[in-house]
Amino acid sequence: MRVRHTVADLPEGKVMAALLARLSRIGPQLAGALVVLLVLLLWTIGPTSLEQLRLQVFDSYQRMAPRGDANGDIVAVVDIDEASIEELGQWPWPRTDIATLTTLLGKAGASVVVFDIAFAEPDRTSPAQIAARYEAQKRADVLGEGFADLPSHDALLADSFGDVPVVTGYFLDPRDIGGSVEPKMPFTTSGRVESPPVAEYAGVIATLPELEAAAAGNGFVQRGNDSDEIVRRVPLLAMFEDTPVPSLSLEAVRVALGAGNPMLVASDGSGQLDGAGSAVAVRLTDIDRPIEIPVTDSGEMWVHFPDESTRELWSAADIITGRMSAEDLAEKVDGRIVLVGSSANALSDVVATPLSGLNAGVVVQAAAVEQMMTGDFLERPDWAPAVELLLLLVLGLGLALVLPRIGAVFGAVLALSAMALVSAASWFSFTRLSYLLDPVYPLLAILIVYLVQTAYVFFREERQRQYIRSAFDRYLSPELVKQIAASPEKLELGGVERDMSVLMCDVRGFSRISEQYAPNEVIDFLIEFLTPMSDILLARKATIDKYIGDAILAFWNAPLDDPDHHRNAARAALEMIAATDRLNREMPSRDGVVWPGEVKVGIGLNSGLCCVGNMGSRQRLNYSLIGDTVNLAARLEGQTKQYGVPIIVGAALAEQLDDFALLEIDRLRVVGRERPETIFALLGDESMSATDAFRRLAEAHGRVLAAYRQQDWDAARAALGSARADYSRFGIAGLHDLLAARIEDLTRTPPPADWDGVFQATQK
Repeated sequence: MRVRHTVADLPEGKVMAALLARLSRIGPQLAGALVVLLVLLLWTIGPTSLEQLRLQVFDSYQRMAPRGDANGDIVAVVDIDEASIEELGQWPWPRTDIATLTTLLGKAGASVVVFDIAFAEPDRTSPAQIAARYEAQKRADVLGEGFADLPSHDALLADSFGDVPVVTGYFLDPRDIGGSVEPKMPFTTSGRVESPPVAEYAGVIATLPELEAAAAGNGFVQRGNDSDEIVRRVPLLAMFEDTPVPSLSLEAVRVALGAGNPMLVASDGSGQLDGAGSAVAVRLTDIDRPIEIPVTDSGEMWVHFPDESTRELWSAADIITGRMSAEDLAEKVDGRIVLVGSSANALSDVVATPLSGLNAGVVVQAAAVEQMMTGDFLERPDWAPAVELLLLLVLGLGLALVLPRIGAVFGAVLALSAMALVSAASWFSFTRLSYLLDPVYPLLAILIVYLVQTAYVFFREERQRQYIRSAFDRYLSPELVKQIAASPEKLELGGVERDMSVLMCDVRGFSRISEQYAPNEVIDFLIEFLTPMSDILLARKATIDKYIGDAILAFWNAPLDDPDHHRNAARAALEMIAATDRLNREMPSRDGVVWPGEVKVGIGLNSGLCCVGNMGSRQRLNYSLIGDTVNLAARLEGQTKQYGVPIIVGAALAEQLDDFALLEIDRLRVVGRERPETIFALLGDESMSATDAFRRLAEAHGRVLAAYRQQDWDAARAALGSARADYSRFGIAGLHDLLAARIEDLTRTPPPADWDGVFQATQK
């Protein structure tokens, strides 16, 4: 009898086989076309995972080809760093310190000072606020007359804004909170701009009115994060109470250039501007060289980050305290846009970018300002999706038509070449044209078309080899044939250690059966018996090692992994006992069938480490297993007749079957083995274990074993006598009788005082 146990026997294998069979009927070209349609559907839906993959591809481009060094001739960054906080005190600082910083930057020649900070609350250190606190404490006389009338620190800061153009920041909030904000220069439009789908906000945490009035510009400080919390784009506009307002970076550039109202420019998707459609650019005019800033539909600008390790940040404390001389300060900021922000943890303005895990948020603003000032934009043009769709369809459908005609090797070369072409075109667009063209969906179409059509060809050729495989199956296990074909080195002798479950099944009294019938009748009986037993084992994912006359040796968890091998082995054993009972009822009445009355079987089950692999001589190999686990399973099978139970399980396997109907029956030292084994009778599965009848049996049997091992023979005898009906109900009256006889023998001949309860078997 041959045993088949291949990947196709597993549920996953059946699904794949069915899929490939269906593809084989519709033809490779049509299968490839269906794959392209599937990818097209994904492109339309835009799953989050694939969109994230696209962003990661763009991130890799930025890491491999950053914009270059940070441009210190355009932007300077003043950092309220940890050292500044430690020296000048916790944030917020007195506005007089900020005023000093602003005045010094103005005197040093800064073209504009941009605060990536919101001054939303009055300075608590202003004279009026201090006087109010002292007044509340009845100590106003300490401050002296006229102290409360001194100028507020906020007023002093507003006065310092006269020394240099200043852009202040504010926070937008989706909640309806705070006051209001008006852009210094409202947006205008060119062409028929549809309502842009930009972020909309109902509330604002605004800069103090006197500071906002004194500033040359104001803009929101939010930066756009993707779902992975990486900043790749910065919004240049947002909607506040149905009014478009500019971002801090856009306002900084407008003030620095002295530009007029920012203008939203529309496109109809053809690449032509000033048409009708969504806003695709922000234009700054009323300057010598107008700037056109490409934006997404949501009003965001892609940032092409420079190598931020080349950017120098100047400590705010060094400037405020005067440690940095006026000459040095002028050298660093003269004619530059100066952004003031913080990398200190106290201000919580640290973000991730494609080039770095953590960076000060002001550095993102600096990169955006540099990009706008130099005109070196990174753009995902409005025609990019059409180009990507065209590549997806042309390359996907082209390969679907060509691949089946040229074979696997040339097909792989062609598919790899097409993938290389798409990747190179995307890379060239990024490095030479500053365009972001997504290669993910065209690459996905090429890859899946190649894989599906290769699988189709493989399946077709596999069907052609079925005759050859069936011929080999007459001599070797099909699983072994498959493994040898895939890996010729498997012809070497030896094996590997694995945790396995082993089953040994034997027909009781087979010698008597052999005496009753002619040899051919005995063979007929074995076929009738072994066939259903084998079907059960294979259905439970077993590998049948061999048939030894009337015995079956089977194992689990090799050559294919079976994480549930302990339970599969137990269920298989229970089903074999049930099948034997059914055969005993049905077979004797069938004409022409040899069936010797009532057939009884014994099954031994055990789990543990085994050595499994190709074993034998160099002339003949057999995929088998060896080890103490196998030997013990065989010995346990032999003890089933002695203990009067159909299935005996070793301790290692019993530990894995805690919810099955198991009875510990003895501590036994089998023949040929020094170490004793705690053995169990397997009576049923989880459903039987939950019955009241089994619980009564288990409790009664537990009392018998406890008294037996304590050498309390009278108590053991009494407990056993009261439970005879329970043993009989489960068909293990033989176990009851064996224990009763053993108790009588031990009563007459007591064991030594240090007896450990282990019984020595005298036969296999």
